[in-house]
Amino acid sequence: MPEPSALEELYPFLHPNLREPETLDEVLLESLHQKAEDSFATKRRFFSEHAGAVLAAARALAGVYRRQGRLLTMGNGGSSCDAAHIAVEFLHPVTAGRPALPALNLVGDTATMTAVGNDVGFAHIFVRQIVAQGRRGDALVGISTSGNSQNLLLAFAKAKEMGLVTLGLTGDDGGRMADNPDVDHCLVVPGQSIHRIQETHVAIYHILWDLVHTLLADERGGLHLEPA
Repeated sequence: MPEPSALEELYPFLHPNLREPETLDEVLLESLHQKAEDSFATKRRFFSEHAGAVLAAARALAGVYRRQGRLLTMGNGGSSCDAAHIAVEFLHPVTAGRPALPALNLVGDTATMTAVGNDVGFAHIFVRQIVAQGRRGDALVGISTSGNSQNLLLAFAKAKEMGLVTLGLTGDDGGRMADNPDVDHCLVVPGQSIHRIQETHVAIYHILWDLVHTLLADERGGLHLEPA
């Protein structure tokens, strides 16, 4: 069997004859286990270092709902899916006995987003919606793995000006969202893998959702009725 070329070494999956099936399965299984362990380790590291910040963000969101406010969510690309996921968790709780809480996914209105993007610019697709939909005392959650999304940064600035509570989920070093005065609570997942950051974001907002409901139930005197 001839020696593999440099290109074959870089892209073994394009060259099925390069490895025997058994050997390929071993490589794939090892890669699978490494990625799973890296995902677990990223979550463990984040929550061991930032549990207090997550609880503070949950208390802020519970306060918004206690005052009859709403949650607005936003993000780009994969993070736009997270924005939709957060909104539906609050609107349609899957745990029995937990009330629906108002949430608005700002990524859901494609007509408005494309109109604003076409007429004014992509950087303003969330700002325009916040001006129309946001109310003092609401909360705005923005998700960005880099922390540098211009449309989120402009939206946070407008939301802060209007009196909304602001929460950012980001990664790596936090980018421009970290230590930004327009972001009240910035939860930064250290690391450079977008996948590991996004996986940890899912865990964060699921836990936030659970904590918010627990805090609200405790204030109603019904904590014992809330399933774990």
